[in-house]
Amino acid sequence: MFRLNILNRFLMRRFFSGFGLVMLVVCGIIMAVTFVERLPSNPTVMDALSETWVRLLEYVPLFLPLAVFMGTLLASYNLTKSSEKIIIASAGLSPYQMARPFLLGAALVGIIATTIINPYSVGLNEKNITPDHLVLIDDAIWLRESSDNGYITMNAKNMHKSGNILLFENATVYVQDKTFKLTQRVEAETLTLSDAGLDAKKATTWDDNGIPKTVDWHINTLLNPQTVLDRYLQPDQISFWDLPNFIKKMQAIGVTVRGHLVQFWTLLFLPLTMIAMATLGVAFSQTKQRRNYSFGLKFGIGIITCFAVYFLTNMFNALGSTGVLPPLLAIVAPQLIIIAGAGAFIASFDTI
Repeated sequence: MFRLNILNRFLMRRFFSGFGLVMLVVCGIIMAVTFVERLPSNPTVMDALSETWVRLLEYVPLFLPLAVFMGTLLASYNLTKSSEKIIIASAGLSPYQMARPFLLGAALVGIIATTIINPYSVGLNEKNITPDHLVLIDDAIWLRESSDNGYITMNAKNMHKSGNILLFENATVYVQDKTFKLTQRVEAETLTLSDAGLDAKKATTWDDNGIPKTVDWHINTLLNPQTVLDRYLQPDQISFWDLPNFIKKMQAIGVTVRGHLVQFWTLLFLPLTMIAMATLGVAFSQTKQRRNYSFGLKFGIGIITCFAVYFLTNMFNALGSTGVLPPLLAIVAPQLIIIAGAGAFIASFDTI
């Protein structure tokens, strides 16, 4: 039975020290580069820092598995370099038993990332929705509503959120009757969608006779800001806690949710992903050398392996998103393959 005795706590502290050091370096580099990039486009330094923080949280899911691997490898290297690994092995712990605190620490990292960091990051992004967060068609935003009165189709080049309303820029609206006859075309530099409908100041409208005029335009719609965001937000713009209800709602109206299912299973099994990367890191740290431990070589090979794993995971994710594989299998299969291969190596490796 695994218990957090003194030795296990010591090994877990070593894991978090290595992982924390890697995260500090990677986050520092990303923040510095992003801050310099965003500074010219923001009015104040604080605004640039705020946007940099939001961008950093978006990058966390990308480098977190790599950080777990590098942190595990670094912690194992320090144990070998200080001969503490020899002492631990002499106490009767096998490589597999020594790895368990690392795996538990990696699982905790995954749980925190899924349940806390992801909702927090999504909450910050909701305050500044841009077209980058939407599923676009031909690099444009398209909205369509059908009702008993006819059809409303809108095209816009840009969009952002302001409070409880959505602002569309360079927007064109086509209003059709039930027979699909075009009854009105509207063009506006800025169009506002609220719970009250669509509004535009000094919009140019053309009636069914093709006569243009400039007016303050309004039309009642069934669309509202929340339904638009629900329909067009990309899967990674929805909180882990909101995804189950969102998926049920989208399935009820016949919307494809394969991408959202892949995102949900990815977040749910993120602790398993972290365990897989920690297992891989422990496997790469196994050595029979007591001196001249080739950390640089193992580190380089490990990074290449991580990119191969990243490619494999993305390939399975794509298969899940396109329906070739069930989303659950597409997420779990790569991690189980990694754990099985690395775990077999660890269990069979004799360091005594």
